[in-house]
Amino acid sequence: MAESSEAALAQRLRDYIAAEGFDHNERLPPERSLAAAFGVGRAPLRRALAALEREGLIWRHVGRGTFIGARPVLNMDDVAYLGGLVSPAQVMEARLALEPELARIAAVRATPADIEELRARSRRCVEAGDWRSYEARDNLFHHAVAGAARNKLLMHLFETLNVVRRTIVWAQRRETQRPPADHFSFAQHEAIVAAIARRDAAAAAAAMRAHIATVREKVLPALSR
Repeated sequence: MAESSEAALAQRLRDYIAAEGFDHNERLPPERSLAAAFGVGRAPLRRALAALEREGLIWRHVGRGTFIGARPVLNMDDVAYLGGLVSPAQVMEARLALEPELARIAAVRATPADIEELRARSRRCVEAGDWRSYEARDNLFHHAVAGAARNKLLMHLFETLNVVRRTIVWAQRRETQRPPADHFSFAQHEAIVAAIARRDAAAAAAAMRAHIATVREKVLPALSR
């Protein structure tokens, strides 16, 4: 398979993961099933999966399968325990402490390919056909920002926070089938990407901080209804 075809297959896999809305550390279908579904052989599929693993989008365990997210550092029982100790408000505080700094570093270290990927993931959020797809794509957008910072320890901290976040039942009521065209996150995602693209670290951090602060303002009151 040509290099361009392998890149296209990797992108198809990213789109599939976003559309299916897998939970963090959820197992993907077996390679045999994925190869059949995508109409490719096992060898090119494995190369595409390896590319996604290098990005931290998936991790693989021989004999167990392929899982969503970066390879966990903590025992998952420990993460579940943490999830039982914290509140949604504390999760938001932790996000405000970590993610603006990841955006600031990403503005310094992101490669041109990282920036193109951020633009693509921001666009896919807008294109989501329902809330579940949007939430999966939004998660991938934030994951891409963290990855663009190119700091493995901070990436694992982000992943741990993300797993803890997913152990909490948010149970938001949705008034629409999909995000409205003027959903606040669309413009805010674009502002984050634009700041990273022009290498403005302070603006990138400020844009991410404003975004998560808005999420907090929208989400936390809804949970108490």
